[in-house]
Amino acid sequence: MAAIEWRISDALIPYEEAEAEMAARVEAIRAGTAPELVWLLEHPPLYTAGTSARDADLIEPGLFPVHRTGRGGQFTYHGPGQRVGYVMLDLKARGGDVRAFVHDLEEWLICTLARFNVTGERRAGRVGIWTDEGGGAESKIAAIGVRIRHWVTLHGVSLNVDPDLTHYRGIVPCGVSEHGVTSLAALGITAAMPEVDAALKAAFADVFTATARVG
Repeated sequence: MAAIEWRISDALIPYEEAEAEMAARVEAIRAGTAPELVWLLEHPPLYTAGTSARDADLIEPGLFPVHRTGRGGQFTYHGPGQRVGYVMLDLKARGGDVRAFVHDLEEWLICTLARFNVTGERRAGRVGIWTDEGGGAESKIAAIGVRIRHWVTLHGVSLNVDPDLTHYRGIVPCGVSEHGVTSLAALGITAAMPEVDAALKAAFADVFTATARVG
């Protein structure tokens, strides 16, 4: 298999543009005309609704644009200060295990956070990565939503670096109302986006190079 291509976009990428690019790249990976891709970017403020999204969880419909998408999951927010990682991998060549792929995405985020001395944790029955803030309080710091098309992955993860957390008020994030959301900045960690990108890239190599490949 060819080396994974990494793309980092400095400008805010409109969501429709990203979706079109992912779709085109999935077809190219499937056809063998382009390598796998990890694309790191930021979006303008918007909400996305996954295949399990409930209309009641959109609290302020007019606050930001809402995009219905084919990824799994419920409502989530994207915006400046949040690093989105779109992951387009040939899953069939990597063993064809969707559950293991999602586990690896979680591990990728956990390992990235560890590089900033943040303990990220899984929670049974809840998607994403969470931080324990003490006293029984915990908040979500990273989200996961994926789709598989012709055994090629698309969509991926988002990590809150320093977004405006008040922008989450228009939705029930991922259908979970009893817990909050946080970010590296809210935890007192000052990290420039290039530092986060470097951590993401290093952690990705640690997790995904250990993934068994077949064929």
